[in-house]
Amino acid sequence: LIINVGHDVVEKPPFFMQADRPLVVHVNFFSARVDPVYFPQVELVGDIANSLWQLNEALEPSPSWDHSVAETVREALARDLAEGVDSDAFPLRPPRVVADVRKVLPDDGVLSLDNGMYKIWFARSYPARRPNTVLLDNALATMGAGLPNAIAAKLLQPETRVLALCGDGGFMMNSQELETAVRLGLDLVVLILNDSGYGMIKWKQAGMGFADHGLDFGNPCFIKYADSYGARGHRIESADQLAPTLEQCFQDGGVHLVDCPIDYSDDHRNFNEDLPRRSAALELPA
Repeated sequence: LIINVGHDVVEKPPFFMQADRPLVVHVNFFSARVDPVYFPQVELVGDIANSLWQLNEALEPSPSWDHSVAETVREALARDLAEGVDSDAFPLRPPRVVADVRKVLPDDGVLSLDNGMYKIWFARSYPARRPNTVLLDNALATMGAGLPNAIAAKLLQPETRVLALCGDGGFMMNSQELETAVRLGLDLVVLILNDSGYGMIKWKQAGMGFADHGLDFGNPCFIKYADSYGARGHRIESADQLAPTLEQCFQDGGVHLVDCPIDYSDDHRNFNEDLPRRSAALELPA
């Protein structure tokens, strides 16, 4: 039984194309958009919370349920996510960036993610503590949306810390919105994770066994670029500078652009090799 709550697309079509596919129950405010990769057999259209409550009320405990499975997986995930958060490597590794951003943003702080390799790290590792504090698309490749979304969030919540987190590629697709933020007098911090390339596509090419091709590019001096719009630019030059720099930017107010070098070279091993190996090694009850 698979219950898909609040979504219209499931991203594993081979699984659902199998002849012995499980029963899929669609729970949403709207009917499902049936297509070749998503065709639920049952639909519960209505208030999602009430539908889930009624499903829960109808369930009876089964002696076959083993809740230790969830605990085993949770503990393994916690160990995995804790690796690298204190790394002093420079350029910075993604786990350190995730941990430092979480330190700087309060529980109600808003993180607006653009689209890039870092989005996978933050979607997996960043603990959101309140609703609507992490703004991201669901794999729709909306490069360039991070900064405009952050501006909108700040306009709606002027007293809340808002951080736009962008890759250098995504940022340059809508970088002119710095002028908007400055003109509106916003207190906004923009963190650019700079690898001088399209990091996610490099990772995907590596996973498919392809050579890295046509994905590197040059960037402007982001400090001068920020200055040209009337914002303040900063460059991170060691791992221990990131959190203090972000904190100082928030305290100073105004629009700040922080250029942070990032190293994605371990991502192929992390996600394509280590993660499947560790998952397979978990000792779960049959």
